[in-house]
Amino acid sequence: MKADAPYLGWFGVFRLGLVQTALGAIVVLTTSTLNRVMVVELALPAVLPGALVGWHYAVQMSRPRWGYGSDMGGARTPWIIGGMATLGLGAIAAAGATALMESAVMTGVIAAFVAFFVIGVGVGAAGTNLLALLATRTAPSRKAAAAAIVWIMMIFGFVLTAGVAGQMLDPFTMTRLFIVTCAVSAFAVALASMAVWNIEKGAAASPPQSQKADAPKTPFREAIAEIWNESQARRFTVFVFVSMLAYSAQDLILEPFAGLIYGYTPGESTKLAGVQNGGVLLGMIATAIVGTTIGKSRAGFMRVWTMGGCVASAASLIALSVGAMVGTSWPLQLNVFTLGLSNGAFAVAAIGSMMTLASAGREGREGTRMGVWGASQAIAFGLGGFLGAAAIDATRVIFADVSSAFAFVFGFEGLMFLLAAVLAARVGRTSADDMKLPAMPTGDALPAE
Repeated sequence: MKADAPYLGWFGVFRLGLVQTALGAIVVLTTSTLNRVMVVELALPAVLPGALVGWHYAVQMSRPRWGYGSDMGGARTPWIIGGMATLGLGAIAAAGATALMESAVMTGVIAAFVAFFVIGVGVGAAGTNLLALLATRTAPSRKAAAAAIVWIMMIFGFVLTAGVAGQMLDPFTMTRLFIVTCAVSAFAVALASMAVWNIEKGAAASPPQSQKADAPKTPFREAIAEIWNESQARRFTVFVFVSMLAYSAQDLILEPFAGLIYGYTPGESTKLAGVQNGGVLLGMIATAIVGTTIGKSRAGFMRVWTMGGCVASAASLIALSVGAMVGTSWPLQLNVFTLGLSNGAFAVAAIGSMMTLASAGREGREGTRMGVWGASQAIAFGLGGFLGAAAIDATRVIFADVSSAFAFVFGFEGLMFLLAAVLAARVGRTSADDMKLPAMPTGDALPAE
């Protein structure tokens, strides 16, 4: 895609956000609702849905290949629609496999692993190319706001589907689960297809030299090697892995922490998760506003804000470590809210940086770069939740009391975020390798609706 292709206006960004809403609607059914059905209604070990979710993250290591495919073809829309259709079929297959477990457990489990493989492919193909399209068609000064918009809309997809599907699933039967999954998947695929229809019109007509029909096609392995030789891309890949590992390691242990240390009931710990998510949303919105009003006039804004979000997240986790030792007198809800606020600011700034850096290198490689970073993120997310939970189990054996175990794990996660801040600082530095790359975009252009 041409570097001077017309930028999307706010309506165009909102349209791409609808794809994230649709993607989130399907994902929440497969990773949350089916999880609960397997553990509660079918009384299967919790490790089964955990392994399935981890498997779908592992499959997303294929993200660079999907981004490379759209780089070579010069259009993202077919990959987004194809990925969403694949995701929808995978979700329907997963619901069918879950129903099958009721009468034939092993057959259902095997079918579920196949279905979650398809889900991983769909998420990887659609998500990678959505971000690549957003990166190439968003004005530099709007990248923070665009990142916030699409992620908030994905969360909206989670919330909307949880509410609507929750109503439709009662009274629960496996047949009803399958029908609801089919309905949600069909609606989500249709919504995403309408959202991206003709959005690349005019921009994809003049692809960069590397995508023209008479230009030699770079083999996939060579394209990956080129990106890894770009110091900025390599540094950012490591940063994404470390920061997302720290980000996801807290997910599965925060509610058990509230229950074991503070005596929270299941309902109270669920409300605590709501407090954290409220902080995440506020952090995202604040980053979008500040990034749009101040970031466009200050070089390096995204990098500084990313570093700040990492440091603030580290401080919040270290505070939780202290709270584990102090006990019930600690202001847990305030601490968790600041953790969410910091996480939200960090996440949007990091995604905004990703969108900017995707174009900082050889033209026509945006999708492949997004794929590399998406794969790094998927691996970190797959490992993070497991390692966080495993670390609690291990430290409870080592330490005499559970408070010390949680204090150690939260403290270690805080140190990981501090390491991520150091890595984020290195991403913006110029080296001999970077001198060969085009300058980072700093200007703006008239938006095209």
